[in-house]
Amino acid sequence: MIQVYNTMTRRKEKFKPLKEGEVSIYCCGVTPYNPPHIGNARPFVFWDVVRRYFNRLGYKVRYIQNFTDIDDKIIATANRKGVAWNEISERNIDAYFESMDALNIQRADLYPKVSENIPDIIEMVEKLIDEGYAYRLFNGDVFYSVEEYDHYGKLSGRKLEDMQAGARIEVDDRKRHPMDFALWKAAKPDEPAWDSPFGKGRPGWHIECSTMSLKYLGEKFDFHGGGADLIFPHHENEIAQSCAAIGDENAFAQYWLHNGFITINNDKMSKSAGNFFTVEDILRKYPGEVVRFFLIQTHYRSPLDFNEDRIKEAQTAYNRLKTANKNLDEMIKKIETSEFVKNNSTSVLETSRTGGLVDNAERLMSAFDDAMNDDFNTALAISYMFELAKDINSYYNDYTAGKIMPRSTEAFMMMRVSEIFLDMAGTIGIFEAVEEENEVNSELVDKLMNVIISIRQDARANKNWAVADKIRDELKAVGIVLEDTPNGVQWKQA
Repeated sequence: MIQVYNTMTRRKEKFKPLKEGEVSIYCCGVTPYNPPHIGNARPFVFWDVVRRYFNRLGYKVRYIQNFTDIDDKIIATANRKGVAWNEISERNIDAYFESMDALNIQRADLYPKVSENIPDIIEMVEKLIDEGYAYRLFNGDVFYSVEEYDHYGKLSGRKLEDMQAGARIEVDDRKRHPMDFALWKAAKPDEPAWDSPFGKGRPGWHIECSTMSLKYLGEKFDFHGGGADLIFPHHENEIAQSCAAIGDENAFAQYWLHNGFITINNDKMSKSAGNFFTVEDILRKYPGEVVRFFLIQTHYRSPLDFNEDRIKEAQTAYNRLKTANKNLDEMIKKIETSEFVKNNSTSVLETSRTGGLVDNAERLMSAFDDAMNDDFNTALAISYMFELAKDINSYYNDYTAGKIMPRSTEAFMMMRVSEIFLDMAGTIGIFEAVEEENEVNSELVDKLMNVIISIRQDARANKNWAVADKIRDELKAVGIVLEDTPNGVQWKQA
């Protein structure tokens, strides 16, 4: 049973899909006036994990994520640079995909854009006017009247009488209520505009997501999500528009999930403060999978502080998991080729523990799923992955020390352990980014390490301990550990 924390009800609820065996998700996308920053990445990584998990459970998932490709900030950036508005948005959409691909984020089923759905948006605005929820001004602006919607504030828990105009809400004396928000903005000089029954203009911010989610997912769908900063006013306004247009208070999204904020060294991320980091900036220093791992090792609803120490810790932790996976692959190959038996044919060894490793892997897989079923608790789920990695590495170390000798017939059991470990990895989305490069370079890395190990062995044979120790210490400093075993010197990532 999957339980999710629903922002609407402020409690965990049992997830009941609207359609048996299917899951529908709408996640608010970016406004591409600049390349995506690390705060943008968190919701998309999270929803990618959710989607992967439902897929692994056998659900058919439909996932929609929009682009707000026409917006005040895009227009301002375009005017400042002297280019067309769509040049800015398309350039940054390309940058978005490049960054998200590096984070192993699978593509959504559809990425609708505001500019491609103008007729549908106009139709919804007309309906809201006809139903008495919106009003036109003499200049062509159209506003939603929050006082006409009895349930305004139900998502954020705010009372209308206590509200004040906030971020991204224009203060306008022509409004009937300070919290009324724009559905349609009348055309201004040097701005893009489309024809409509209200006059030339363009959509307001909130109407787009209502229109596109209803268009591509229907009047009721399972999940709507984004960052906690979208709860008010964006998602509050979406609910007001959508439920009013549909005429059903129980329509629209059934579960609202919001991820916590990201801070930079415990401060709010801000360009003016000089602590604004794009995903592209971070990827210059750290692999995409490490950045992804950093983002999901904390529960999605918890705040997350980004700093150099924490991401370095994430890189070390990720490498431990990567090493366990490498050790598994190596052992499976050696078991299949009976290399254990060849190397240890005259040794007296204890009975293989492969069966026990499989049993524990099965137990940890069940615990992993229990954690994911509890509001997608990736932090707890990953802890079980580390527990399995510890067992795998312990088993591998005993093998390299000559303490155990799995029989060749046990390869299938070790493969089951690998299958479980990779199921965990596949759910959180690691061990798969740009693997072609890794595979191409792995043989070269092995050869280079063999050369380095050979030089160190020669130094030791010549009793040149200073050189031998320097090689060992320098390798350790970059995360590579040398181990002396009955089968020779082995190396692994720390």
